[in-house]
Amino acid sequence: MGAGHAHKLYREGHSPVHALPPHCKLAATLAFVVVVVSTPREAVWAFGLYAVLIAAVAAVARIPAGFLLRRLLIEVPFVAFAVLMPFVAEGERVEVLGMSLSVSGLSGAWNVLAKGTLGVAASVLLASTTELRALLLGLQRLKLPPLLVQIASFMIRYGDVISDELRRMSIARRSRGFEARGIRHWGVLAKTAGALFIRSYERGERVYLAMVSRGYTGSMPVIDEVAATRAQWAYASTLPVTALAVCLMGWTL
Repeated sequence: MGAGHAHKLYREGHSPVHALPPHCKLAATLAFVVVVVSTPREAVWAFGLYAVLIAAVAAVARIPAGFLLRRLLIEVPFVAFAVLMPFVAEGERVEVLGMSLSVSGLSGAWNVLAKGTLGVAASVLLASTTELRALLLGLQRLKLPPLLVQIASFMIRYGDVISDELRRMSIARRSRGFEARGIRHWGVLAKTAGALFIRSYERGERVYLAMVSRGYTGSMPVIDEVAATRAQWAYASTLPVTALAVCLMGWTL
């Protein structure tokens, strides 16, 4: 994990949120999501306050609203599922705009939509303010099993390698006049997928042998020792602690 690796969600900046150690942000995001999920769905006002907290973090991190909203489009499949719930759920029905909807389905749709959107927004903010390499270091700092961290690191890095290999193969096909137009060309595409698998497997073996020849024994060396001060932990805990106070009010009011 010595080399840098940028990702499309990351937005370079120099805000206080960007400056926080990655494991602080990971722990704070996880705690916030747990608090949101634990909030009773009847406390509609609580989810409004959570949205305000997310907006405040985005403002401190200098993340534009448009950037955040575009990244939230990833949850469209969950939104579609939530929209269908009132129509397919059973139980007591209610008329809304001439449509017969399930009361439990409406409640469940609100629960999925509100909590899912807040969770995705928190994750997008985390990814927008933390480089991918720093996220891996944060997971390592939080004592995630080293093997899982290594698998994630290799998957991210060699995903780009495989994508580049596929792009070169696509250019080679087009340079020879090939263009997929229908079912009759599926055989060529299947052969391409097979060739890509073989090349990826062979490349993986070469990389592994190169790592072993350089002393790899199953664990990666820690190049950057990321530490956090008490002040940084306190700053990072502001979001989940405030959310916890809202959650407790949601259960008691």
